[in-house]
Amino acid sequence: MAYLFFAHSTITIINGYFPVFFKSQGLTGSQVGLLMAIGPCATIIAQPMWGYLSDKYKSIKKMIVIALIGLSATAVTFMLVNSYAGYLVMMFILFFFVSPTTALGDSLAQKTSVQKKVSFGRIRLWGSLGFAITSLVVGYVLTWIGVEKIMLPMLVMALVALAVAFSIKDVPGNNKPVTVLDAVKLTTNPSLFLFLLLAFFISVSHRANDIYLGLYVVELGGPEAMIGWAWFVGVTAEALIFATTAYWYRKWSPLTFVILAGVLYGARWILMAFVENPWLILPIQLSHGLTFAVFYIAAFQIINKLIPEHLLATGHVLFITVIFGLAGIVGSLFGGYIIEATSISTLYLIIAGSAFIGSIGLVIFQKKSSSHHTKEVSY
Repeated sequence: MAYLFFAHSTITIINGYFPVFFKSQGLTGSQVGLLMAIGPCATIIAQPMWGYLSDKYKSIKKMIVIALIGLSATAVTFMLVNSYAGYLVMMFILFFFVSPTTALGDSLAQKTSVQKKVSFGRIRLWGSLGFAITSLVVGYVLTWIGVEKIMLPMLVMALVALAVAFSIKDVPGNNKPVTVLDAVKLTTNPSLFLFLLLAFFISVSHRANDIYLGLYVVELGGPEAMIGWAWFVGVTAEALIFATTAYWYRKWSPLTFVILAGVLYGARWILMAFVENPWLILPIQLSHGLTFAVFYIAAFQIINKLIPEHLLATGHVLFITVIFGLAGIVGSLFGGYIIEATSISTLYLIIAGSAFIGSIGLVIFQKKSSSHHTKEVSY
């Protein structure tokens, strides 16, 4: 639990404040978009590799420790860079090491929840708490020391996460050997592929908001500390949903919950598009719990049903690669160009449409799955 707290703390610094940092360095909207897209590009390469190695060597802990050592070294090196080309290189390396720290942490949390017979949400909420508290604290810290020193809190969180990582324990799993061919075969599962494709449309909207929320707050006249408050409110609501998973999760099927979350995402982005006072973002952020937390928990359970036990870490990381990696690339690049051509409010209207498209597609997917009674998607 402590590990998830500090691992997710590093992510809030990247998502919440890196775009503001790059803007403070005089970069354009499209340049910021490209920089934030480089990270997900690295994620696409890194996460499947880390997931495969975790399954092959039957140890998530070892991979997490190695990744955090690399992340700490990268944070130090990042402080020496002050050019756009240098930022491009460092963002790739940074995400290569930071992406598995949370993805594998969530995979281990899911396995632990099964072993301990507790809800996944009760464990995962600690990651949300880390994200929320750090987003608030770092906002004030950067107001004090200056956003140009953003790598200092990043390094501190990485080192604390590394120290805690040595105390976590692997969960014994299936001893069946894992080969590269096994991992590749996952991508040929038609039900898995179609679900990930439709979930991608919803995730693009989520990732675009992650990246440009801070800029939107500043554009509307809000202070940098308010970015932290926006994240704090949203992720606190997320943590509450994770904490109460056992009370609501069995009401409907996981796929129904994913569809519901997608529709709520669309409504949320429409509200964001018409905000004129930055303080109105805070009440809208309360819906983050009903969108991301519900989507993530339900989608994770669907993935568990579609993937063999001995490939769970690989499957979990593949899922996270799509919804955070691929979706992050599209959200970053597309969002950056839309902002330059129009405005951030227009971007919110467009991503609302993306969320609705994904939701409609999943409704059709659910109906066809039910009519065919396929084993993989019989929820």
